[in-house]
Amino acid sequence: MRKKTLVLGASLKPNRYSNYAIQRLVANKVEVVAFGLKKGVISGVQINTELILYKGLHTVTLYLNSNRQKGYYDYIIALKPERVIFNPGTENPEFYKILKENDIPFEAACTLVLLATNQY
Repeated sequence: MRKKTLVLGASLKPNRYSNYAIQRLVANKVEVVAFGLKKGVISGVQINTELILYKGLHTVTLYLNSNRQKGYYDYIIALKPERVIFNPGTENPEFYKILKENDIPFEAACTLVLLATNQY
């Protein structure tokens, strides 16, 4: 297991990118934790509906639009991840600034592409 990752905005709907990302992360032997609005399980990963302060978190990969992210700024900062990935459609210059101020690296990228190209 490597690069423990939080999928923030996980969906049980199989046609959602967050769902597919969990499947691909697990297939790539990445330790995955997930937060979503509905409890459930994807590829053996429990979707939590409560915010948990995970330890040893490497990456937070976002599947929430910029407006929905606002309620999670403090939570993500408190996690102290080594990076935050803004997947397509989640770009957020306001949050970029906050992350910079807190010395948390981030990138606008696609988790699925990073995995497919061995850049994750």
